[in-house]
Amino acid sequence: MFWPMLAIALGFLGIAVLGVLGVRVFLEAQRLGRQVAATADRVNRAAEDLERAATGLARTGEALR
Repeated sequence: MFWPMLAIALGFLGIAVLGVLGVRVFLEAQRLGRQVAATADRVNRAAEDLERAATGLARTGEALR
């Protein structure tokens, strides 16, 4: 009777550990997704700034001709 109960207890503990690890992975994936979104926004802003600067530079080059 001891061994079957021990097996059930260990099985439950194994499932509990997998559940905790699954929650941690989920939370880290959400955090990573937020960081990727924030970085994409920063890259888009930098691209817009670069485009504005290039437009101004092109106008300056045209004015020198």
